[in-house]
Amino acid sequence: MRALANLIDRVNVATGKGLAWFALVIVLIQFAIVLMRYVFGVGSIWMQELIVYLHAFLFMLAAAYTLSMEGHVRVDIFYREAAPRTKAKINFFGSLLLLIPVCLLIVYVSWGYVSNSWAILEGSQETSGIQARFLLKSAIIGFAIQMGLQGVVVMVRSWYALQGDEIELDRLQQTGGSI
Repeated sequence: MRALANLIDRVNVATGKGLAWFALVIVLIQFAIVLMRYVFGVGSIWMQELIVYLHAFLFMLAAAYTLSMEGHVRVDIFYREAAPRTKAKINFFGSLLLLIPVCLLIVYVSWGYVSNSWAILEGSQETSGIQARFLLKSAIIGFAIQMGLQGVVVMVRSWYALQGDEIELDRLQQTGGSI
C-alpha cells in the first residue's frame, strides 16, 4: 500500500510542479494581450480564453499537489496542538468521511455534464475562441480523481502512523499532517 501511496503522491507532485509553469505563461500571455491591445490596437479572443483555460487547469489540476504539500487552509483550533496519533485519526477519518465522498460526488454529478460536452466536442461560443471547451470541463473530473487519490495517500499514511510507523509519526509531528 505504501508503494501505491508513494506513486500517487509522486504523480500529483510532478503534475503540480509542471502546472506551476502555467502561472508564468498566464502572466506572459496577459502582458502580450495588453501590449497588442493598447500599442497595436489588436485584440485576441483566443488568447483571452487561453488565460481562462490555463488558470482553470492550474488551480483544478494542482489542487492535489497543494494537499500533498499541506498547503490547503485548515481550521486547526485543536489539530495544531494534538498528538501525532490524534492527527493521524483526524486525517484518516477526514479523508474517509469527507474528502473521498465529496470527490466521488463531484465525479458523479459532473460526469453527464462533461460527457455531453465531449459528445458534441463543445467549443467556444466565440468564432475565434478556443474550440475545446470539452477539455476545460474535463478538468472537473481530473480534479476530483486526483484529490480522491491524494485522499487515499493521506489515509494510507495515517494508517501507518496509527500502527506506530516512526516515519509517518515524525511527518505528522514536523509538518502538522495533511487535510
